[in-house]
Amino acid sequence: MALRIYNTLSGQKEEFQPIEEGEVKMYVCGPTVYDSCHIGHARSVVFFDVVYRYLKGLGLDVTYARNFTDIDDKIINRAGKLGVTAKAVAEKYIDEFHADMDALHVKRPDLAPKATEHIDDIIAIIQRLIDKGKAYPVDGDVYFRVTSFEGYGKLSGRKLEDMEAGARIDVDDRKENPFDFALWKAQKPGEPAWECPWGMGRPGWHIECSAMSSRLLGETIDIHGGGKDLIFPHHENEIAQSESAFDAPFVKYWMHNGFVNINAEKMSKSLGNTTMIQDVLKNYHSEAVRLFLLSHHYRSPIDYNEQAMKEAAGNIDKLYALLRRIAEEFGNLGILRLQAFNNKSGELFKEFCAGVEDDFNTARGTAALFEALRAANRAIDEMTSENAFESKVEIDILLVDIFKMAGILGILHENPYSYFDAKKERAGVDEDRVAALIQGRADARKEKNFQRADEIRDELTAMGVAIEDGASGTTWKMME
Repeated sequence: MALRIYNTLSGQKEEFQPIEEGEVKMYVCGPTVYDSCHIGHARSVVFFDVVYRYLKGLGLDVTYARNFTDIDDKIINRAGKLGVTAKAVAEKYIDEFHADMDALHVKRPDLAPKATEHIDDIIAIIQRLIDKGKAYPVDGDVYFRVTSFEGYGKLSGRKLEDMEAGARIDVDDRKENPFDFALWKAQKPGEPAWECPWGMGRPGWHIECSAMSSRLLGETIDIHGGGKDLIFPHHENEIAQSESAFDAPFVKYWMHNGFVNINAEKMSKSLGNTTMIQDVLKNYHSEAVRLFLLSHHYRSPIDYNEQAMKEAAGNIDKLYALLRRIAEEFGNLGILRLQAFNNKSGELFKEFCAGVEDDFNTARGTAALFEALRAANRAIDEMTSENAFESKVEIDILLVDIFKMAGILGILHENPYSYFDAKKERAGVDEDRVAALIQGRADARKEKNFQRADEIRDELTAMGVAIEDGASGTTWKMME
């Protein structure tokens, strides 16, 4: 099956064919670094991390750029409130972003440009647009002339004439058209600024990405991604200025991920319901967060709530419990993991890939992962001395599939014993106390004091400990 991607530009799924055979140029809009990142930012970054992983897994030579907007009104305003420089604010939140994404096992992109590193490129493109009559300077500002670009609105489906008829925007008499947007902003007192032919100032937001993308990846790239909120005006304006400057298509495939809602409400600062990644990671394992973010199709909205997170955390527990079980049954898991990547995959990995290749449907992909989990547990349960060889072969293939799927989803990085030890530590469970209670329960049952045995079970439950009686005795684990 060939990889198919929903292209926002065409409004339909298209077979993915790189511009240059074997090579992919991908640019994803990164954060404006004026505050901590929230779970909505994480969805975009984690999803495009999976895209990056999968394309590389296909053997393609991928160059992935994800930028930082490190000069912007919001950064300047935050710096003013804190009494520090805009650069200090940007550097603080760039470092914090890296820490958050490293914790989520997001691979670093090949390129992570900052807007302030590309001022000369930005000025060059603006001058080019002015020379071509596509932009005009006024009082130290420079605006893009939207009526000069015939295709304006082709990404968002908006028509300029319709927008003009229903416009409710601040009137600026210096603009030729209310929808002309700023390429360059004249310096205001106390703001950072750079010298240019139009006077001291700084770039507008949209031109930054066009400059960084064209400088690092070329005038036409394969994939440009970001959240749905960027379709208009940011990406629409990027198209207009880039294609006007270079007389070439800007992007072949546009990809946009859906929003994260909080308890069925749209997440927004005005509602006060933004949930920061750092806060999420205090309560949930990073791989549970990844699994949650990938549990729905990327173009659909996803609802962040306690039930969904508990389900994701429980599913990560089940995967690590299987790995622990396989290690106990068959030996060194590290060797098994290494072998997995050198072995031929099975049918469930093929099903996983079929889901991913259908517009990166990670929901279908994770369904295949958990079918492999169930099949592996079933094979171990049904293994006997008579079918041991056949069962081991089946389990080996399933383990290959699980590790390969996990590698694309970005999960199962830990040793299962370390994973569960850390979980116990986070829960503050005293293992000696648990062992004493389990022994006390066994003694009570032996003495037929079932009331006391039930009381001990209730005490363990209150501690978050689940027990299971078996032929070899009582085992326990943390509740999911």
